[in-house]
Amino acid sequence: MPANDGSVWFRRYGPPARPQARLLCLPHAGGSASFFHSWGHAFGNGVEVMAARYPGRQERIAEPFLRSMDALADALTGALLPFLDAPLAVFGHSMGASLAHEVALRLEQRHGVRLAGLYVSGRKPPHLVAPDPARHGSDEAAVAEVRRLGGTDAALLDDPELRELVLPQIRADFAVVDGYGPRSAVPLHCPVVGYVGGSDPDVTAADMEAWAGATSEGFELRVLPGDHFYLVPQRDALVRDLAARLTRVRQHS
Repeated sequence: MPANDGSVWFRRYGPPARPQARLLCLPHAGGSASFFHSWGHAFGNGVEVMAARYPGRQERIAEPFLRSMDALADALTGALLPFLDAPLAVFGHSMGASLAHEVALRLEQRHGVRLAGLYVSGRKPPHLVAPDPARHGSDEAAVAEVRRLGGTDAALLDDPELRELVLPQIRADFAVVDGYGPRSAVPLHCPVVGYVGGSDPDVTAADMEAWAGATSEGFELRVLPGDHFYLVPQRDALVRDLAARLTRVRQHS
């Protein structure tokens, strides 16, 4: 079961004692902490998994959405400060990858904290993304984009009641995505690993390779079978790869 520590920002899974490492997971646009539920206890007893709970959905449904990347990153970074007593790695998928990078920058520049690893998935680096405020401007355009990319959220749109519930959070997150970038790739002082589906319709392996410019501590690329939501059918392979990296983090902590 997830731990409840009073922080509205995180659904926590892990050991009751101080963990040897933490992995923060940041969902895609329209996603929620539940997307990472099956990851909760997949990394062994020494790793605490923290899945971010964005405002405006699930337990935080009564809260207003945050509609810019900077607002999300500022708030999330502040919420993370009590959890820096163990090495922290961050995994973000799609919009979550950009958010992960922004949080990593804030931790380094404002708090002198280096991540143990930044793991970015299915998203171009900040200097290659382009803002497009009109791209998902209507409900129809937002729904069409979710259906095009697939994933678990697409099925929710088939139910009229669920669609009414999830569409506002999708629209809010698309506002975050459409208003972000391009930004200079400021090198982080932590290793970066890029993950991408080999058939992703929007992000290529070459796009992910460009994340190498976002670190001074080494970059690796992993291409897995699948499309933008490769991490659903390839969950076990992805978790194994991350688990090996987190084991090294724990050994050097």
